[in-house]
Amino acid sequence: MQAGIFKVCLVVVTAIVNHPLLFPNENMTLLANDEQIIQKMREREENLRSQQLQLEQLLSSVENKEENKDETNSDPKEEEPPWDFWSALSMIIFLMIEIWRQDFQDGNSQALNKEEDDLPFIGNHCQGVSLPNKAVLAIFYEQYIRVITHDVAKTREFVEGFADDLLESLRSVCNRDADMEVEDNMCVGSTYENWRVNRPLTCDLIVPFAPPEPYQFKCQPWVANQSIPPDKQGCGTIQVCGPGDEARSCVCDKTKLGEDMVCLLHNPTNKKTDNREIDLLCSKNTNLLDTHQVMKWFQSAVTKAWGKISHKYDFDLSFSHLDSPGALRVKFRSGKIISFNITPVVQFEDTDLYFISHFPSSPVSHDLSHTHWVLSFAVYEKRFLKNIAKHLPMNSCHLSCLQIMSFLHSKQCHITGTSGLSTYHLKTVLMHLILARPFTDWDVVMLEERLRDMFKSLEKCLLEKRLHHFMVGNPKLPQFVNLPEDFQYAEPLNLFRPFVLNRELYHNTLVMFYEMLRNATVLINEYSLNLPALPVNK
Repeated sequence: MQAGIFKVCLVVVTAIVNHPLLFPNENMTLLANDEQIIQKMREREENLRSQQLQLEQLLSSVENKEENKDETNSDPKEEEPPWDFWSALSMIIFLMIEIWRQDFQDGNSQALNKEEDDLPFIGNHCQGVSLPNKAVLAIFYEQYIRVITHDVAKTREFVEGFADDLLESLRSVCNRDADMEVEDNMCVGSTYENWRVNRPLTCDLIVPFAPPEPYQFKCQPWVANQSIPPDKQGCGTIQVCGPGDEARSCVCDKTKLGEDMVCLLHNPTNKKTDNREIDLLCSKNTNLLDTHQVMKWFQSAVTKAWGKISHKYDFDLSFSHLDSPGALRVKFRSGKIISFNITPVVQFEDTDLYFISHFPSSPVSHDLSHTHWVLSFAVYEKRFLKNIAKHLPMNSCHLSCLQIMSFLHSKQCHITGTSGLSTYHLKTVLMHLILARPFTDWDVVMLEERLRDMFKSLEKCLLEKRLHHFMVGNPKLPQFVNLPEDFQYAEPLNLFRPFVLNRELYHNTLVMFYEMLRNATVLINEYSLNLPALPVNK
């Protein structure tokens, strides 16, 4: 009796161990489409199954000996259920578990098949979709891209002049002893890199700011601060250091001053402002700079600055988005509108790296806390594209590829909605591709081939859920970029990490990408004027 019960328990436990998929909640991290993992699990299952058979044989032999011994010593009136009864019961339990597991796997398989059915082009590596040929692309570029970008120079000239005047007015309305100090603006982004095509043509400017003396900012990027979690890679924190923290960097600590000499910074009689009067824009109960507080301060300061100079201009100025304090829109009496972004940033040491509260081209991320700032490489990226153009053939097609991809992405987003794919990802793919191919391959006559290469590279990155940041941890980065070594030799930063963590976002992005690929020819033909009937490349 005891041996039979023991056997039933042993078989049940063995079946459970042999089939861990009975607990789906504990296996949610398994990627169902990972064939290597599934193959390893199958091998492990076969191994455990063979061990189970060996245990059953060993147990059967032991029980036979025990039964023979019991028959000689037990009362003949007492009868036990035969051994076959326990074997049959064990087999029934085992079969029920096996059927349940198969049903579970079939359900998952159907869900996965349904998911794959939504992605008809997956695995084709862009081979099954025809892109417009050279002639169509050339006509489209001349009749659409050049038409909407011909007035970029005038727009940039106006925005830069007006931004200088607005910031000068902002400095005049701020208290220099108790408010943040605003420096000169810098022009970055797609408009100044000559590849923006989306209307309206929006200029992006960044404005460094610093706290009043004797305070200073201490920036800690993720490469230097081990306390920043992995999901905050690419970010950092900014501490606001007071006079006590700054003393260690003053020369008066290292040099003996004469009796008639005092430190102008630490002289107790030289107190510009009571500390309580200074709004340092920190997060509550911390000394960390708060992105939300900075945005509120900057929006208020811009409003005051415009009120002081509005009488000089014959147009209206308003905020485009309340979540972006520097997203401004100028509306002339003629109805013409010019949009631009002025975003406050904090400079990282003496480099061209800047901590930014959010990127103007993207919505404010709610995944980040108010004390985490995103590190912007915009100045270095602008320098790379400007200098690499000197090594490429005249009238290179690299920016044309990015413009066409950006156009297709924008139109597809209007059809299917936004996804996890942004124009910054497209720009990153292009920059990697420029260094991966010979410079001579970027001649203007190779536009179709390079455009297809961009689609292939982007598809490969999406399927692998891995797109490395172009600047961080890139050993191929040219010397003229002059990126700080801590970032150039850091661990590569995966821009597609959100796809690993968010399955729904990844699925929607893949659907959008393949729809964009499928609609490429239709959209280009639709937005081209008077296209002749041209044969498709064979």
